[in-house]
Amino acid sequence: MKFNDIYIRTKADLIDAVREYGFVPFFKNTIPGFSVAEHIDPAVWFPDEGEGIWEWKGPVIRESGCAYGKFFRGKAVFVSAEWFPDFANLRRGGLTFDETYDFGLIPYAEKTLYDILKQRGPITSGELKFLAGYGKEAKKGFDPLIAKLQHRCFALISDFVYQRDKYGLPYGWGVAQYAAPEQVFGDDFADLAMDAGVDASYAKIMAHLTAILPGVPEESINKLIR
Repeated sequence: MKFNDIYIRTKADLIDAVREYGFVPFFKNTIPGFSVAEHIDPAVWFPDEGEGIWEWKGPVIRESGCAYGKFFRGKAVFVSAEWFPDFANLRRGGLTFDETYDFGLIPYAEKTLYDILKQRGPITSGELKFLAGYGKEAKKGFDPLIAKLQHRCFALISDFVYQRDKYGLPYGWGVAQYAAPEQVFGDDFADLAMDAGVDASYAKIMAHLTAILPGVPEESINKLIR
């Protein structure tokens, strides 16, 4: 079971990869060969007809039940439901959001965004920006804030929403819909991982990734998952 063995031709291939490998980055990153972009049939990258990889993202999230977000140094990753509890535990340092904020590890601007997510999510990026006061003629800085919340696994992209024509058919680019992980997986999704401890989650993830990425230095993997 090596990551380099995958080749994506269909949506089903991508769903199978997420379920089998647990961590599936969308774009190239610091580990060569560890991404969908490097293992995809060019015909489905920008197909002349029908749906391709860009349109599959929402269905893959829904049908596989995975988490999706900018989890690896600002780059999007599919993380399976099996592995996301330990990954969230690792990234959160075994703390809840309130504990992280109380310890001064999260700025007030991120807390404001998170509070809106908890109250209104799942919510599109446009709606979230509006409610938080970002956008045209308003304060700036939404993108880095939501990226940091994803990095800490306190936010994720739960789906992509499309505009629809008069026949009800989707068109254009999908708009990200954000949610707190608890709204997708349940309030207690990470409890077992938290009880086992951060070191246990780290060890499990490292063992798994070194197995599917043979020959990749642990230091390189560590830089992505920390």
